[in-house]
Formats: sequence, structure tokens, C-alpha cells
Amino acid sequence: MSLPVTVGGDAPGIHRSRPAAALRGRRFFIGAGTIIGLLALWEAVADVGLVNPMLISSPSRVVAAGIEPFASGDIWQDINVSAREFVWGYLSAIAIGIPLGLATGCYKRADYVCGPFIDMLNAVPRVTFLPILILWFGIGIWSKVAVAFLGAVIPIAIATHTGVRTNEARFIRVARSFCASRFKLLTSIILPGTVPYLFTGLKYGAGRALLGVVVGEIYASTAGIGHMISDAANLFDTSTVFLGVALFMAAGVTVTALLNRIEQHFDRWRPEMQRR
Repeated sequence: MSLPVTVGGDAPGIHRSRPAAALRGRRFFIGAGTIIGLLALWEAVADVGLVNPMLISSPSRVVAAGIEPFASGDIWQDINVSAREFVWGYLSAIAIGIPLGLATGCYKRADYVCGPFIDMLNAVPRVTFLPILILWFGIGIWSKVAVAFLGAVIPIAIATHTGVRTNEARFIRVARSFCASRFKLLTSIILPGTVPYLFTGLKYGAGRALLGVVVGEIYASTAGIGHMISDAANLFDTSTVFLGVALFMAAGVTVTALLNRIEQHFDRWRPEMQRR
């Protein structure tokens, strides 16, 4: 009986990492090329006058609109306000949403108590609570923190709950047959099976939190990127409007990329066939 021989002495993990690295590089270049192409098309449409530049602006005008506020430093105060609102709201949603999803997924009584409220909040756009939140917290940052929290906590809780409920029941039965403690069951079976769903909820929740921040600042605020967008729109300054939109987009992409990097550390918990 002959044994398989690995030619070249490379470890199996190296062979697996090469296609993954090539796929990530291909994705980056294709995505970057698509964005550059769309920006070039946008610039061309504005330059040839097919559409009034006052309505759609152009990438060059957006960059020009951002030079002065960044050079003077005026925009950093707005960025600081929006960042604090997002960070406080999002981190609070994580701190509440993950334990809430774990509790409702693991314990039926917790699901019976909290499930109806989660379903009701999920069915209603959370920004509809903004007027009452402004009455409670004023037009400062805390009303925007609250609406960002409400926007993110429900997707995170639902995703975590779904992840817990999709765990293999046979694995849990085997662990219980070996007298595994609840803590061991949670850390060895439930959490590893929940991680993909959890990160999906975190990414979706980040978008909902940013939406809460921008809507809250447009609705009622004295500072922030949303406030800058609202003032620019009232003056028909579409370049500054698109500058604010670009800043929120950059924030969303940065948070998603950070979550993707963190998620990669849990790839060892995933089946080989599910890796991309």
C-alpha cells in the first residue's frame, strides 16, 4: 500500500491560502475598477452637460467642496459629533443585542417574554421614534445615540437568535450526554455555530446605526455630518451634500471591513466547504 507524497514539501494550509488570497485580490481589483469606471462616467456626464451639474454635481466638484472645510478644520467637529453618536449607539446595541439574542435563542421563556417586543420593533421603522426621542433627550447627541441604538439592536438580536436556533441538536445532545456544563455548551457548540449569523447581524446593524445617525441629524441637530448635509441641501449645494454622503459611505465601508477582518479569526470554526 503506497502513501500519498506531497511534492515540494508545502503544508496543506498553504495550498488552501493561495486560492483565497488570489480570490481576495481579484475581488479588490474588480471592485476598484468598477468604482473608478462609475466615477469616470459620472464626471463625463456632468462635464458634457447631459445633466445639470447643480443637480448631480461631479466627483471633481465634490473633492473641491471638501478641500476648504478639511483645510480649515471646520468639518472635523461635525465628524467628531457623528462618530460619537454612531460609536455609542452601535456599541450599546452590541452590548444589549448579543446577550438578548443568546437568551431568547437558548431559553424558551426568555423568547416568550422578549420575542413579541422584538418582533414589534422589527416591524416598525425605528426612525419613527425619533420625534419622541428628541422630546426625551433633546436635540443633542443622545437622541441620535438612542435612534442609532434602536436601529442596530434589533438586527443584532435577531441574527444572534437565529444562529443559536440553527445549531445542530445532535451536537448538543452529545455534549449533554457527556455532562457538559452550560458554559461549556455555550462556548464549545452554541457560539461557534452562531458566529456567521452574528457577524451578519453586526454588519447589518452597523448600516442601520449609521442610518439612524444621519436621519436624526437631518431631522434635528446643531452639528454633525447629517446637519451639514441638511444645510447644504437648503442652499442647493449638491457638492457638499455628496461630500457628506461620501463620508457616511466611507464610515460604513470601514466598519464592514473591520468586521470582516475580525470574522476571519473565526474561520477555524467554520466547515471547510463554507469558506470563501
